[in-house]
Amino acid sequence: MRIALYQPEIAGNVGAILRLAACFSVPVDIIMPTGFAFSDARLKRAAMDYGEAAEVVRHANFEAFDAERRAAGRRLLLMSSHASQRLPDVTFRSDDVLLMGSESAGVPDHVRDLADIRVRIPMAPGFRSLNIAVSTGIAVAEALRQTGSFPA
Repeated sequence: MRIALYQPEIAGNVGAILRLAACFSVPVDIIMPTGFAFSDARLKRAAMDYGEAAEVVRHANFEAFDAERRAAGRRLLLMSSHASQRLPDVTFRSDDVLLMGSESAGVPDHVRDLADIRVRIPMAPGFRSLNIAVSTGIAVAEALRQTGSFPA
């Protein structure tokens, strides 16, 4: 299982996701550019001392990331509030990549169209989205639960 962040914009969100990734031993792919410098204090504050333990790979752009993903034979699952496939109805594989779009714009159409599965987290009527770090935690937990991949 891997988490991929498409051009993230908010350092605090990335820090929280890096903390999550370290705690669950899930690598993170960061698709550049980001909306902040990696030296940003908000990133370090949110990740706390866990950020150093996270396995992070930075990719120059989506094409570089996608080439590596395809070479490894991994499925791409796009998390999107606009997707029709509900999270509880998806069958995850242990080598899936969970792609989270940027906070303000999600992903462009050409990236969306490459996703093997587009997944949404069902919510109560009248709400459109969750914070990206919260969404990542929910999706990763479900994927780890299904694949029996939670740390011991």
